[in-house]
Amino acid sequence: MTRDAKLLRRAFFNRDPRIVSRELLGKLIVRREGRGQLAGRIVEVEAYLGAGDLAAHAAAGHTARNAVLFGPPGRAYVYFIYGVHYCLNISCLPAGDAGCVLIRALEPVSGIADMAKARELADIDFTSMRDLRKLASGPGKLCEALGITRSRDNDKDMLSPESDLQVVSDGFRVDEVAVTPRIGITKSAEMPLRYVIAGNHFLSKK
Repeated sequence: MTRDAKLLRRAFFNRDPRIVSRELLGKLIVRREGRGQLAGRIVEVEAYLGAGDLAAHAAAGHTARNAVLFGPPGRAYVYFIYGVHYCLNISCLPAGDAGCVLIRALEPVSGIADMAKARELADIDFTSMRDLRKLASGPGKLCEALGITRSRDNDKDMLSPESDLQVVSDGFRVDEVAVTPRIGITKSAEMPLRYVIAGNHFLSKK
């Protein structure tokens, strides 16, 4: 299903995270595992900006931990949150300017059985929408499903043909985008920076 998909260009991410967020919906995150692959369609994201966005990691300035945010666009910024799970972000804007998009939810496309195994969901019913939602309908869930960790993937170039973690387009068209405030934050919480495919069944929250 993703055989003819094309890697996104660097210029796609070399823009304001709010623009990237809206246009990233419908694209695919692909994890290559040997000859196989896992893939999920991006259905929910959040934009994080620079110094004026107090919820962004970049608000504290350039540090060793958040250096990827200040680097070139199109790279994976992975961090561990609440001592429980990882979150995947993709850097935006030119090198030196901080910004990123948090991937919040995916609709499983391929490698679903392997995703279920990684999520330790042995009894999943692959014909049940309710069960399939369990795989990647949240930032921590999708990282677990795709085996994304900070040690393995942080600062990985997601636009490289050699990378085992990529973001690609298969030409999918999004009919309607809905915009809401971001979820689970206290600072800059009122900013309308969460973008979702309207009506999609795989969102982390309606």
